[in-house]
Formats: sequence, structure tokens, C-alpha cells
Amino acid sequence: MEIAPQAQPPVCKIINFGKFRYEQQKKEKIQRKHQKVTVLKEIRLHPNTDTHDFDFKVRHAINFLEEGDKVKVAIIFKGREMAYVEKGEALMTQFIERTAEYSKVESPMKMEGKHLLVILAPQKSKGKKII
Repeated sequence: MEIAPQAQPPVCKIINFGKFRYEQQKKEKIQRKHQKVTVLKEIRLHPNTDTHDFDFKVRHAINFLEEGDKVKVAIIFKGREMAYVEKGEALMTQFIERTAEYSKVESPMKMEGKHLLVILAPQKSKGKKII
């Protein structure tokens, strides 16, 4: 195996290729172990969602954010609900305000077809939560 190709003359070393390959696989496994995988959880609402159901969904979103997952909040409009998009926007604004302590808005509110979407990312916590 070539160690230093830019040296004059190039430096080479005879190695056990099986051992070399094993060590490379071991290093890759450790690197994969230390990677942080981000998970995107989705919460779906409708413009006519009642207060108890809304509170329930907010609590779920806060739990997801505390675990370090991103949350995609979708307000789905069906049929004639499309005429009341401002009602959905008010609901989304309220959702963002309720989770503001735990999250920051990663992508702003936008309409995609019949869905009003926003993605919330967890805020960096200063210390670990003690239970």
C-alpha cells in the first residue's frame, strides 16, 4: 500500500489487506453510530379543530420537539373550507405561538394545494431536562 505518494521516492508498506478492510469497516461503523438522525413528525389539523383537540395536538408537538424531532404542522382544507383560509392561518399562528418556547420556525407558513404547512425545528436547549 502506498503511504506517501508525494515523497521522493514514494513510500510504500506491505500490509494485510483483510485486516486493513476490517479496520476501515470498524471506523465507518463508529462514524455511523455518532451521526444524528433527524426525524420529521407530522401533525394534521383542520380549520374547524376544537380547542381540546388543538391542545392535545400542541402537547404532542411539544413532546416531539423535546425529543429533538422536527414537526411539520399541516392544516388540511376540504371542499368549501378553502374559502376560509384566513381561519386556518389564524389557527396556525396560534399553534406557532403555543410552541414558541420549544421551537423555532424553520420554514414559514405556505400553501401547497389544499394544505397550509409550516415546519418547526427544536430550539437548542441550554441544559438537559431533569425529570
